[in-house]
Amino acid sequence: MTSGRGTRVLAVVLAGLVMIGVVAACGDDQPPTLDYLTDARLSTANANTVAGNADGALMLTGRVLPGFSYLGASGQVTPDRDIGRVSEQSGPVRTLTYQFAPGAEFSDGTPLDCDDLVLAWTAMSGRYPEFGAASTAGYRDIDRIDCEAGAKSATVTFKRGRDYRDWLSLFGAGTLMPAQVVARAAGVADLLGPIRSGDRAALRKIAQAWKSAFDLRPGGSADNVPSSGPYQISEITEAGVLLVPNPKWWGDAPKVSRILVHGRSDSARLITGTSYDVADVTAGLTHGDAGNDDQNSAGQVQAPDAPGRALGVEEVVLSRRGVFSDVSVRRAFAGCVPRASLTRSFGQGAQLWNLRTLAPADRLAAAINGEFGQGYLRADTARSRQLLADAGKESGVRVRIGYLAPGDRQRQMVAAIADSCRAAGISVTDVSSPQFGVGELGKTADAVLAVNGTSFAAAGAADPSRDSYQLFDGDPLDINGFDDKQVSDAIAARSVGVLGSEQLGLVRTIEGAAWSDVPSIPLFAAPRVRRWNDRVENVVAGLGRNGTGWNMDRWVSSE
Repeated sequence: MTSGRGTRVLAVVLAGLVMIGVVAACGDDQPPTLDYLTDARLSTANANTVAGNADGALMLTGRVLPGFSYLGASGQVTPDRDIGRVSEQSGPVRTLTYQFAPGAEFSDGTPLDCDDLVLAWTAMSGRYPEFGAASTAGYRDIDRIDCEAGAKSATVTFKRGRDYRDWLSLFGAGTLMPAQVVARAAGVADLLGPIRSGDRAALRKIAQAWKSAFDLRPGGSADNVPSSGPYQISEITEAGVLLVPNPKWWGDAPKVSRILVHGRSDSARLITGTSYDVADVTAGLTHGDAGNDDQNSAGQVQAPDAPGRALGVEEVVLSRRGVFSDVSVRRAFAGCVPRASLTRSFGQGAQLWNLRTLAPADRLAAAINGEFGQGYLRADTARSRQLLADAGKESGVRVRIGYLAPGDRQRQMVAAIADSCRAAGISVTDVSSPQFGVGELGKTADAVLAVNGTSFAAAGAADPSRDSYQLFDGDPLDINGFDDKQVSDAIAARSVGVLGSEQLGLVRTIEGAAWSDVPSIPLFAAPRVRRWNDRVENVVAGLGRNGTGWNMDRWVSSE
């Protein structure tokens, strides 16, 4: 290839030797480390796989693998000029030109270029399901990408009539995985060749590499995740992932020399103490961590949770297989889930939420939330018993609910559901574990407690286009196989630039069908704890799926 990608293996080795020298030189004189607690499971740096999306990998990689945009404090899409620029061309179909910044390169010395863009599209377009991407939203609407291998610019052309509304978020932070790593892991010298020719044998190898090459293992090497951002991964430990400044970064240098990003299990151990600097975790991660005061006992500032600004909605997602293959059983279960009581006890001031495709922060949400879910506001165990009797299932209905542990609030929620549903003749069991994944739905679990249908960590964005695909037939976000054509058509129409009045009609179509079929049960705005202490400045709570670390390169340590 003309791009020089054949030299990448040597570049990675040299980069690793440089990093060894840096670590050795630091010795005992290392600068202070900021501890950032997250509820992510830090098992992969690829936030675009089903597992990476569910586990909250973007909370780690937002400033390690940036893209042409990022989610700001309110989840709004913001252009990232350090990576490059996107411009629209005039014409009958949406056409965008992507221009990488001249100095944009990975920490191993490999330029960011066309190869990375085409790989991202290939993985997330839905044309090759073997990639196992988290969602095809937006990428499925792209018709082609024109560029030469190794080129610093590319032209992206959308399908006629598919002007994806949230196009600025495409190829954003966390999506441009280093193509050189995938090529090396797949054993192919020419990555674009088999993609463009449709060589399925080579594509299967590329897909497997894209899914697995970025796994993070404690004690393992970080060479498989070269950075394209202000921070790079230095060490992977049992406590978390250590980030240090990327010496190859061409933008403004980060202010903090060392940030240890803690994963969910370690954060649960630390969140009730004082030995951390910044935290962004689900409320109730462990007992006693979910205080509502602006100043907690440890003297840390706590950002008000502001349920009305929330971008994530706590849901119980049902499998639609096994015990829930019968819609009457799904309705009976929804009827015994005490939604109003759960909201009062665990919603931290949030209102009962009845929508799956609009979050409380959405400007259209207030006008429509009260129209749905009215038959399932409170537990009605008598009605649930009747539904089961009509379905010939008066006894022996057992429901296994899973979530990513630890999660004390979720544990209490499942216990409350079990208490309520027992009166309806439904036995509920908690099957959560630290290894639990959304792929267990329909296997070891009949229902999953998740945010926006698929996430165990920070979730959502200001534009709800992507999250709507949790009900789109065939999209990976549709983890339970909901397959209503009218709903899929409405989601497809809603994801392009239709007017606000038309949006409401489409949402009504989607939510009406969903409440009839009950593929999931929305509860309330997902509560989160966001805190930091006075040893770090410039922290701004992040409401999107990238979390409060969205601007970690602007954090300043007073030590």
